[in-house]
Amino acid sequence: MSSSLPDIETKTLEEITQLQDKKLVNLLSYVNTHSKFYQSRFKENNIDISSIKTINDLQKIPVTSKDDLYHHNQDFICVSPDKIIDYVTTSGTLGDPLTFVLTDKDLDRLAYNEHISLACAGGTKNDIYQLMTTIDRRFMAGMAYFLGLKQMGAGVVRVGNGMPEFQWDTIKRLKPTIAIAVPSFLLKLIEFAEQNNIDYKNCSIKKVVCIGEPIRNEDFSYNTLGKRITDKWPLELYSTYASTEMGAAFTECKEGKGGHHHPELLIVEFLDDHNQPVAKGEAGELTVTTLDVEGMPLIRFKTGDICKAHYEPCSCGRTTLRVSPILGRKQQMIKFKGTSLYPPALYDILNTIPYIKNYIVEVYTNDIGTDEIVINIGAINPPDNFDKELKDHFRAKLRVAPTIVLNTPENISKQQLPEMSRKPITFIDKRAK
Repeated sequence: MSSSLPDIETKTLEEITQLQDKKLVNLLSYVNTHSKFYQSRFKENNIDISSIKTINDLQKIPVTSKDDLYHHNQDFICVSPDKIIDYVTTSGTLGDPLTFVLTDKDLDRLAYNEHISLACAGGTKNDIYQLMTTIDRRFMAGMAYFLGLKQMGAGVVRVGNGMPEFQWDTIKRLKPTIAIAVPSFLLKLIEFAEQNNIDYKNCSIKKVVCIGEPIRNEDFSYNTLGKRITDKWPLELYSTYASTEMGAAFTECKEGKGGHHHPELLIVEFLDDHNQPVAKGEAGELTVTTLDVEGMPLIRFKTGDICKAHYEPCSCGRTTLRVSPILGRKQQMIKFKGTSLYPPALYDILNTIPYIKNYIVEVYTNDIGTDEIVINIGAINPPDNFDKELKDHFRAKLRVAPTIVLNTPENISKQQLPEMSRKPITFIDKRAK
């Protein structure tokens, strides 16, 4: 596990499938022995795991949902407490946080994933990374980045999130070459630099690994957020998509054509609403089976994230599939005045308006039982006709216009980052369930 480009990621589809088939058989034997949840799941559905020998046989097993994790969280744990090294929780974006446990072996797997993922994005042991993300608060990602960079042999500066002045002081003192950050925070760094005469375009940071927010459209071009950053600051931006549940990441290479799959860590499927595989080229819900996980392995876990798979080999040399930008979260889909949309479509429009500094999108059920959208914007010096202007923008792009509520950036910021929050809240779902 030392190479930054594992051999398996340049192999043929047949060779990759053979490896995954073998790992799947081992996984099923493991959970059948150690997981209360999967023992019950197999028994309830009369599943004989000896009949499941290939990844094509996975469809004999029901999917694992977020509800399964919520209602049976402890039953997924496969090890005794004395083997657990690290306890983490999910961010709770779609509900209450879930507990996940990691053994020493799981932490090694996490480090390996981030090592090869960050190397995929052009990182080397000669780089110094500035972590603009928390490493505490039960957050897996910050720990994963640190462990991966340690394995890579790169330098790490653990600054944490927020604090633009401290970020720039660190950049000036230690000359980091790559940052790991939420992309919208880069706009705040640019704003602070411009207000304080910092020559940010010629600073040491040349690349940023972007987490938590999309920077690309479905065709891999920069979306509004990506354009706003790169128009101001000529950085190389790399998308990465990950989750606590899968303990792995899909990270772009220099080609910027989707996040590369690590088949030695995950089996992936793209499923429709009936848990059937979508046709090639169609969007589906990313569904993962975690390989070589000891603490809490998952089989056919539906992530809730909608995306597309790209199967043609990449010019970087990897033959593994690539995942498109996340088109939206299944539970966050909004049906508004006859139009179906996901929050990122709203964000992309809001990010084009210079006087809007931050925002929160709220969705609720109105008195006739349909979805309503209210967008609370934090604005500086909006024009007198801002409400009409914004609604015209929405109608031009989406054919519908939400309700706009004007606020101050300070008030919105407080709502976005409540105490103990690990990343900004931009979407609040108040719909009747």
